[in-house]
Amino acid sequence: MLSFSTDDIRPQDRFDHWCEVRGKSLFGVTIELEREKRADFHGRFSATPIGNAVLAEMTASSYRVSRTPADIARVSSDSLSIGLQIRGPGWMKIKGDRVHLVREGDVTISHSNMMFAGTPERSDGFDFRTLKIPLTNDLALGARTHDLFPEPLMQGARLTRLIKATLSALEHDPLQLSGEIKSIARLALIARGRLAQGSPEGRAALRAGFLHAAREIMIRDLHRPDLTSATVAAELAISLRQVHVLFEPTGLSFARTLTAMRLKEARRLLGLTPARQVADIAYACGFDSIATFYRVFRSAYGMTPGDVR
Repeated sequence: MLSFSTDDIRPQDRFDHWCEVRGKSLFGVTIELEREKRADFHGRFSATPIGNAVLAEMTASSYRVSRTPADIARVSSDSLSIGLQIRGPGWMKIKGDRVHLVREGDVTISHSNMMFAGTPERSDGFDFRTLKIPLTNDLALGARTHDLFPEPLMQGARLTRLIKATLSALEHDPLQLSGEIKSIARLALIARGRLAQGSPEGRAALRAGFLHAAREIMIRDLHRPDLTSATVAAELAISLRQVHVLFEPTGLSFARTLTAMRLKEARRLLGLTPARQVADIAYACGFDSIATFYRVFRSAYGMTPGDVR
């Protein structure tokens, strides 16, 4: 993983370094900031390769940013960019006079060589995550991509949720999930109307996205003893049968996957909070029976919760 922080640079040099070395050379953008604000500038950046794609995260002071024809000529790539505005909303001007408000939580999808100009709405900095995926004929399946200008997807829409869930999964386990790059790219192209949902590739991408969304719900609600596959199906607005089909390729059923998640969290808490009672941890992880917790824990790890401690 590549990581960088302006903390190691003299305050008076931080913005210039970020602007010239990081902005122009690495990001391929032009950065602007009022001179009187530059002394307080700070920024952090990390990039993780996932297969041939790159997942990057940036936290920095607020500034204006644009991708100009000169930037594109200097740092050009035929890639699909999927961005998540974690914090710090702003206005994005694209082709002509079209302007979009990019809110916190918005997902934007674009081709990497499209021009834009972004202006922050606030002055308290931003957090931004982006996945840059090189485009190939096999990946895009012949879909038109070069005219994909940056545009936020509708928050709360089904495809937006699937993309965000897959992006989150990639962030937490990039090495194990490198095969999901194709799925998230195709979900993005479906969301922008460039691929058909009903094609075999489209259906496969949707299944992968729904699986990550289901797992996200399970992790969020594993403390609930009443969490079931029906609960997940209702939240995702799919059938109960579809939920079970999602888990078939993994080799573990929904129920066994949920139990494994609960056991993993319980084992983590056993080590993290040694003074906490075992029963309290078991209930906090969604087990409604201490006897069941001990039985499945021993079966999974070959020892009791007390042995782990």
